[in-house]
Parts: sequence; structure tokens; C-alpha cells
Amino acid sequence: MTTSPGPQSGREPTDSGRQRQNWVERRRTKIRDEIERNRRGEYRVPTWVLAVALVLIVGGWLALIFLV
Repeated sequence: MTTSPGPQSGREPTDSGRQRQNWVERRRTKIRDEIERNRRGEYRVPTWVLAVALVLIVGGWLALIFLV
């Protein structure tokens, strides 16, 4: 009795396997590009980090005014 190999036999990836591999490859490329930009000095601070820093500075300033 001969059985035909299924999609999970390792011979040919399924569509979802191919999509996952493409996603992983795109992710690696994106990370690699970001590291290269950072090494060239093109690093940017995320907006949420700047917003948190601003809130902390303004909050500390207001605390100094009202508590002292």
C-alpha cells in the first residue's frame, strides 16, 4: 500500500507555512534595517516615550509649585 505524502511531510510547505516564513523573513529584514539605521545615528525616540517624559517633567514641576 502506497500513500501519498501529505502537506505536513516536509516536502512542500503549506500556504500558512509559507506565509509564516514570509512574515518571519520580513520581520528579520525590518529589525536588520532598524539596527543599521541606529548604527548610522538615525535613532528616533518613540512618541510615547517623549509623551511620558513630558508628563513626568510637568508633573514634577507642578508638584514643586503646589507642595513647596
